[in-house]
Amino acid sequence: MTERKSGSLRETVRTILYAVLIALAIRTLAFEPFNIPSGSMKPTLLVGDYLFVSKFSYGYSRYSLPFDLGWWSGRIFERLPERGDVVVFKLPTDNRTDYIKRVIGLPGDRVQVVNGVLQLNGEPVRLESVGEFADSEDGFQMRAAMYREYLPGGRSHLVLDLTRYGRLDDTPVFEVPPGHLFVMGDNRDNSVDSRADVGFVPVENLIGRAEILFFSVNGEARWWEVWKWPWAIRWDRLFKLIE
Repeated sequence: MTERKSGSLRETVRTILYAVLIALAIRTLAFEPFNIPSGSMKPTLLVGDYLFVSKFSYGYSRYSLPFDLGWWSGRIFERLPERGDVVVFKLPTDNRTDYIKRVIGLPGDRVQVVNGVLQLNGEPVRLESVGEFADSEDGFQMRAAMYREYLPGGRSHLVLDLTRYGRLDDTPVFEVPPGHLFVMGDNRDNSVDSRADVGFVPVENLIGRAEILFFSVNGEARWWEVWKWPWAIRWDRLFKLIE
């Protein structure tokens, strides 16, 4: 009986160890979950969204791992993002904080904002008005003009414009250096990005590409308020591909 219990315990421990190793491998090499804590990527991503980020999209660096290998630099199986990709990266100023933004400028690009309109390599991008975006956050109502922005190459996405007189609506020309990216939030007047504070993002700092929303809550129900859960879940956002 004692030998049987000992063998059963070993099998249980072995099963748990295998499960942990498989989960760690998936999180490191394939997909990692992230949640959205701020509104800088509205309307594409909302506070309370949960998404999967593909770790293999751009290859792997020290920042792809759940632990930091300080001696490792560069990327293996490196592939440059496409203009318009939504990416998760480590903030260059501390190499620890996770940020999510959209890739706007690639190495060699010249990026500028003039009167709230994005300019790429001296040409303004096309904006198409698609109405108004309304949302509530922390008890405050938010309304903003919403546009579809068309990037060179055919990619497009939605952006918000609260005002054409914000501090980031007119910028100098930024020339993206080799090995770096210029990123911006879709909520253009409420985003800390490459226009200020974040600066150019080294390709090495990329964690992966945001792929799909798998869950979303509006924050109106606490974890113990089970009876409110069905109304707190944003059902229309579940399993939605990220544009």
